[in-house]
Amino acid sequence: MRTRVLVWSVIFVFCFSGFAFAAGSREEAKTLVEKASAFFKAQGKETAFKEFNNPKGQFVKDDLYVFVYDMTATIIAHPHSPALIGKNLYDVTDFEKKYFRRDIVNIAKAKGSGWVDYTYKNPKTNKVEHKTTYLLKTGDYIICCGAYK
Repeated sequence: MRTRVLVWSVIFVFCFSGFAFAAGSREEAKTLVEKASAFFKAQGKETAFKEFNNPKGQFVKDDLYVFVYDMTATIIAHPHSPALIGKNLYDVTDFEKKYFRRDIVNIAKAKGSGWVDYTYKNPKTNKVEHKTTYLLKTGDYIICCGAYK
């Protein structure tokens, strides 16, 4: 009986482990933004934006991904929502009616970096979840990455 339970446990883990993913942490989000900022400075904006828009690129890890705004909250790069690129989202709210992109722009202008909390649809779970995003002003752009809570 114990062997049978063990065998089924191993089969269950093996079969369903591919469906699980690790949720990224705040620290990992911040590190990914810092890495993206260094990449942007070293490679230039065209190469950087191409890589940031790549859903299988080096700036996408589990449910973490880098996205970029200009200083007016126009989306410049987003690996999971290419339809948003070129759209100004300054006056668009989250699911709880918060103008979080205004906060992102204001913090970038005032401090250069910081954190903003809001709700957003997680591309891995397809559910609306609470998210905290680290932002870093790099040149005339705001490089961001958020961790779902």
